Amino acid sequence: SRTALAEAELEYPEGHTSQSIFAAFPIIKASQDGQSILDPFLSNLGVAIWTTTPWTLPGNLAVALNPDLNYAIVEQNSDLCNYQYLIVAADLVEKLSTTFETSLKVKATIPGKALEHTIYRHPLYDRESEILIGGDYVTTESGTGLVHTAPGHGQEDYLVGQRYGLGVLSPVDDAGKFTEEAGKFAGLNVLKDANEAIINELKNQGSLLKEEAYLHKYPYDWRTKKPTIFRATEQWFASVEGFRDAALEAIKSVQWIPSQGENRITSMVSDRSDWCISRQRSWGVPIPVFYNEESKEPLLTEETINHVQTIIAKQGSDAWWELSTEELLPEKYRKDAHKYRKGTDTMDVWFDSGSSWAAVAKQREELNYPVDIYLEGSDQHRGWFQSSLLTSVAVNGIAPYKTVLTHGFVLDEKGHKMSKSLGNIIDPLEIINGGKNQKQDPPYGADVLRLWVSSVDYSSDVLIGKNILKQLSDIYRKIRNTARFLLGNLHDFDPETDTIAYEELSELDQYMLHRINEVFAEVTDAFEKFQFFRFFQTIQNFCVVDLSNFYLDIAKDRLYISYPSSLRRRSCQTVLKVALENLAKAIAPVLCHMAEDIWQFLPYKTPYKSVFASGWVEMKKQWSRPELTAFWGKLRQIRSEVNQVLEQARKEKAIGSSLDAKVLLYVPDQDLKKQLEAFNPDDTLVGNQVDELRYLVLASQVELVNSMETIGKAEYKSETDLVSVGVIKAEGEKCDRCWNYSTKVGEFSDDPTICERCNAALVGEF
Repeated sequence: SRTALAEAELEYPEGHTSQSIFAAFPIIKASQDGQSILDPFLSNLGVAIWTTTPWTLPGNLAVALNPDLNYAIVEQNSDLCNYQYLIVAADLVEKLSTTFETSLKVKATIPGKALEHTIYRHPLYDRESEILIGGDYVTTESGTGLVHTAPGHGQEDYLVGQRYGLGVLSPVDDAGKFTEEAGKFAGLNVLKDANEAIINELKNQGSLLKEEAYLHKYPYDWRTKKPTIFRATEQWFASVEGFRDAALEAIKSVQWIPSQGENRITSMVSDRSDWCISRQRSWGVPIPVFYNEESKEPLLTEETINHVQTIIAKQGSDAWWELSTEELLPEKYRKDAHKYRKGTDTMDVWFDSGSSWAAVAKQREELNYPVDIYLEGSDQHRGWFQSSLLTSVAVNGIAPYKTVLTHGFVLDEKGHKMSKSLGNIIDPLEIINGGKNQKQDPPYGADVLRLWVSSVDYSSDVLIGKNILKQLSDIYRKIRNTARFLLGNLHDFDPETDTIAYEELSELDQYMLHRINEVFAEVTDAFEKFQFFRFFQTIQNFCVVDLSNFYLDIAKDRLYISYPSSLRRRSCQTVLKVALENLAKAIAPVLCHMAEDIWQFLPYKTPYKSVFASGWVEMKKQWSRPELTAFWGKLRQIRSEVNQVLEQARKEKAIGSSLDAKVLLYVPDQDLKKQLEAFNPDDTLVGNQVDELRYLVLASQVELVNSMETIGKAEYKSETDLVSVGVIKAEGEKCDRCWNYSTKVGEFSDDPTICERCNAALVGEF
């Protein structure tokens, strides 16, 4: 990409293979401390080095060693190279014998420190250099224990060169090709042609010891996905040393979601070197610096910066490129404008985006600083999150955000990264609008895609594919069908006149309002903690388990059989209204279209034209009745046990619907049995006509029996510690209106086909 890159813009993919070489450089003069040991071998002695970047050898100005290691002068008598004797780390002699496939016989050993200032000649150039002391990066884990050092092509090499006053030789141009300084290699591309040419020349000079492929991590440009080269160039840097501690303290003041994000960015800021903020790109925000044509010294003062800032504020950043140097300089410098040239470097885009808190949040009255939340992928700990933190702390001493949320990346259904070559890219617009073959790729709409987002744990990478979308579509329809049922059964309900006071509600209705409190408190907490998958699971469970499979299943009898304005029916509608409005409000952040559809079709007046203007869910302290949970939890368990036995009888054609059955219950717990007896009156027309076992299990009759013997006589039965269940045929005749069986069908002269409940309902008494 022909530009400088910061460490944060590098990535180290697996599988990079370099062309590594071992080479020998001829020793021409021993150091003073090593003279007595080296002199006997000096006429035919080479220092063995190893490198994974042969193209950097034209820039070699030193060989680095570790002063704490011992080195050996070994003899080899093969045609390995031109040198009979080689200097290598003593601990690596055996390993290198295997690598070079020749015997290496130790003739003498020497401390690393004694080799300092030993002079060698470059095998490819008429240039003499010294063996110098490097750092702890010189090890015996690989190579020879002696490291080729090119100050123009590596940070560690550069630091060694600075310590010893070496020059910075980097014979590579902006295009990645050797310059004339590289001699016969001039014009070669360093990553394409140079390695082979240099290796061949080393062979010709008798200096090549070994060539082999080496698998290791190598820096790639994270934008172009291409390998980079290290090249010493003049760049602008922002030092973080002066405010690193303040940045680390600011990190602690932020809520990091997920929490491991704090450890990640703390580690990165702790280890961060100076920030290279200049880039050599043809676009971007210019660095407003002028250079003296003669001395090359930069002109960058508060006065020149403020002047350029004023111009760019009016004309935009293109003014830097469009206006002359004279026009860009403040008045006092204009007479010498001919002595200066404009810089061509642009600002690192991370500096741009990292300043967005200043350019956006602090510039707009309706926004706050620090902002509430920054949201991006997990790779931004080294990018936007970090650059924003550093610029904000440097200027104001605080983090620019209160919360930072990071998410993983979207993979295909099998967990593979999406790519055009694999043909596994899933286009969001195709999910919404459907593909060319709409049977194969149906249009799911935006809500299903949004529901998928809420369903996954974004703290790690997430999967998406046709099967996953099909499952999400099914769940979406269950939520929608639940809402349709609620809407349909509120068609004649006016909240102003028909709402039943809490004290008059049945215990079942009060229990459901308690569940509504629990459910929507969980949903609220999930949203506040950005745990959207909890919202998804809770809403799905509420619609399917609490409503469809339980409350609404029981409610059908009240809604369809009762007199329209009866207490029995209106109390149910009171709960349905709360459930529907809370459902619409709770799903609005995710299923926004469905939520608005529900709101627009509310069959009663509401002061809010849109669900998005209606506020958050309704929860009342009065509805919180945790003491109901234990008993109703047992009732729901009993209902599940009964359903299993009813299903067994239904499969074997003993009954059609559950109303064809009479359910026998044996409960060994006497306290529970007493509670159940209160829910099983002899006369179904007394009491609140809701809290009854027959309605709970959807059977025509329920009998609490005193022994297991009675249960044992039933053809269809089950036994658990909580309850034993028997199913037999219902007593009496089937009511044509409600399909319940009753011994009183035929007793009513107005209509001998109905039961006592329906007879009362028709005259407004049930």
